[in-house]
Amino acid sequence: MGLPNASGDLSTEVEVDAFRRLFPLRFFEKHLLESIRPDARPLGRARDTTIALGAVASANGSALAKIGSTTMLAAIKMEVMAPSIETPDEGCIAIDFHMPPICSPIVRPGRPAEAAPVVAKQLSDTILSSGMINLKELSLVSGKAAWMAYLDIYCLDADGALFDAALLAAVAAFSHLEIPVVSLNDDGKIVLSEEQGLSDREPVNKEKRKVNLGSIPFSLTCILHKNYILADPTAEEESIMETSVTVVLDSSSQLLSLYKPGGAVLAYTSAIQDCIALTRQRVKELQKILEEAISGMEVD
Repeated sequence: MGLPNASGDLSTEVEVDAFRRLFPLRFFEKHLLESIRPDARPLGRARDTTIALGAVASANGSALAKIGSTTMLAAIKMEVMAPSIETPDEGCIAIDFHMPPICSPIVRPGRPAEAAPVVAKQLSDTILSSGMINLKELSLVSGKAAWMAYLDIYCLDADGALFDAALLAAVAAFSHLEIPVVSLNDDGKIVLSEEQGLSDREPVNKEKRKVNLGSIPFSLTCILHKNYILADPTAEEESIMETSVTVVLDSSSQLLSLYKPGGAVLAYTSAIQDCIALTRQRVKELQKILEEAISGMEVD
């Protein structure tokens, strides 16, 4: 008796899937009329988010961040460098963002992904201008030695809101970061004590330490379509509804930046205000998720 119903359900599923592929915008708009999305989320809700600290054992700081299916792996490697003449009491941060072919079918082997340099520039601007890292904390000996923090972020699954997930992974990696112990070698150069076997020497910095984080940035990307605002879009939603706005706030909900890369929909003041309000809610969620990840790491 159940066979006809099962056949009917299967036929309906095929028809829905075919309609979704042939008329994607109409498919989404039918859901928007009901104030819901195909994945059953309300328009203003972000996807489930997780953070795992210490994902890369060989890195000085690392984290794996997931927003829905979008997955980012961030790793920080610390190296001693000579500071610049202009900033003798400061270290430096170098940020790179990688999108290997495994992350998305639109990324081709041998060709750099178009989004990669854009996200890398956004990350660099946001992290360096937010005041999260005091570069003076990365100084070892004024004018002679300082830390260079190499932050590499790898996109393992590109299912929308790439910048949001990449920034979250970067923030989490800096939360996990430990500054290594360094000593003077026989040539008078500052080197990592563990790598050079100089554990018996007087260290320049006494012990491994955490970096004091200042204003921590969090972001939320929203899609604008007609009179609708969709928070945390998937890759499919981004490809169909092309107007996006990314809001970056700090941990006290102060606006750090707003990014709108074109698009057909005008960003009216009311829409921007709604996006900022959604981001403020999202910041509270992300702060709690990050705090729980840090607490779990301390317990372990």
